[in-house]
Amino acid sequence: MRLTWVRLTWVERPLLALAAIVLPASLLHAALQDPGAAPSQASLAGQVLIAAPSMRDPRFDHTVVLMVRHSAEGAFGIVINRPVGETPLKSVLAAIGEKDEGVSGNLRIFYGGPVQPEAGFVLHSADYQRDQTIKIDADVAMTSSREILRDIANGHGPQKNLVAFGYAGWGAGQLEGELALHGWYTAVSDSKLIFDTDREKVWDEAMARRTQDL
Repeated sequence: MRLTWVRLTWVERPLLALAAIVLPASLLHAALQDPGAAPSQASLAGQVLIAAPSMRDPRFDHTVVLMVRHSAEGAFGIVINRPVGETPLKSVLAAIGEKDEGVSGNLRIFYGGPVQPEAGFVLHSADYQRDQTIKIDADVAMTSSREILRDIANGHGPQKNLVAFGYAGWGAGQLEGELALHGWYTAVSDSKLIFDTDREKVWDEAMARRTQDL
């Protein structure tokens, strides 16, 4: 299907801006890598936040958020259980100015959070590494670049991936306040929960392994 500005789906709309979102995502990467940022006393990076059943914000209802960074300056994460559709890999390449008629298959797209919904992020297994890659833990990383999308389309990307648009962000002390109000549970994460578990079961699985909230 040809992408146009008429009656765009949630999946199609960010693809039209894909070539333009890489720079903002890279700037975000630089901010997250700020060596001057002191980690918080109990960083949740690499863990997941699980929206409590009492969560009143519809943007996070029954969501599970993988925490990419968490420090005294704030927090950043990607929702991992809200798929919004699929788009042909060929369309992904076209959106970044490349054409490869030999590419087949679809790419599943996720709602990553309410902030900057035009910005794309790829959570992936740690077997893949680029200059823009942020290591989350020993098994999971995140990259925002045209190159990773090109590599996924051509079969040279990471073994596991989750492509999301938008992210969840908190300012200094904001997440801690929400945790104190019991809006979230926390849990230890693993690559299976992030990439393999049926998305309709991720929230239940995460709840089953939840730890005492902070």
